[in-house]
Amino acid sequence: DTLWDLAVAEVEKRENAEGDGEGAEVLEKSVLFVGSKNGGKTTIILRCLDREEIPKPTLALEYTFGRRGRRHNAPKDIAHFWELGGGTSLQELIRVPITSSNIRTFAIVLVLDLSKPNKLWTTMESLLQVTMNHVNKILTKLGKTNPEVPTEIRQRMWNNLQKDHPDYELVDPFPLPLVIIGSKYDIFQEFDSEMRKIISKTLRFVSHYYGASLVFTSKSEALLLKARILINNLAFGIDKSKSVSVDHSRPLFIPAGLDSLHQIGPPPASDSDIGKLHANTPLELWKKVFEKTFPPESSCDLQYTKDPAQDLQYAEYEVDVMRAQKNE
Repeated sequence: DTLWDLAVAEVEKRENAEGDGEGAEVLEKSVLFVGSKNGGKTTIILRCLDREEIPKPTLALEYTFGRRGRRHNAPKDIAHFWELGGGTSLQELIRVPITSSNIRTFAIVLVLDLSKPNKLWTTMESLLQVTMNHVNKILTKLGKTNPEVPTEIRQRMWNNLQKDHPDYELVDPFPLPLVIIGSKYDIFQEFDSEMRKIISKTLRFVSHYYGASLVFTSKSEALLLKARILINNLAFGIDKSKSVSVDHSRPLFIPAGLDSLHQIGPPPASDSDIGKLHANTPLELWKKVFEKTFPPESSCDLQYTKDPAQDLQYAEYEVDVMRAQKNE
């Protein structure tokens, strides 16, 4: 035997001895982070991967990955982390990471900046709608060749809710596993208590309606750890905590399926106001009540879509000088 043959035999012997031979399968999952511009997505990703780097502005769509072993000497599972920069301005790029080949193992994390409530609903609605449209297109396409796949994916989302849950008929789960993170809680907790209550109740309703988990976080280590628990569940299948915090005077932490419309209560508006709001769905009603208190700001995210070269975060002195000469 050559030295190489002996080495191969030794490795095979060790693997078989530990029961991690051919049966050990490497699991791969993908998580796409979307949300408010400068909302803290990069910080959350770095914390999940135990990296001590200083966060840099995200350029368009960025990729990184993490690995985690289920047990000693076992092959490590892989999690692909995608991050969409620019708030809602580059949302068409959502189509790049989500494909028909990985949709079964894909999840979404939506990070919303709690310190800017006037942009909150617009950002959330816009990004969830684009994602949902793209996912539904993929599921329709897959359904033509393999009808079981879309059914299996949708059923998996319904499984977050127990069959005997009182809201089983009233919610409409998002087609992919979804975690909603309210970031910058340290600024948010300085808000007036009534404002905090409206934002918290609204996000609880939206999360429950879409079958999503909800957590509020900031740069505090304890709060980042709670967000990390939910993300590790999406990325590596690690059990998520069953603890729940629904007190509006404290950071919210509600894993999917553990809230209820009865606990959330009605939209925070008087009966006469609700009567004047013409809404076709509960989601639309909550939107109108929320936007009555926090009128949406015209988002400046979209101003760069026609010419990203005008966006200061892509500035490169030498290139910009040459472009200016060319334009002249």
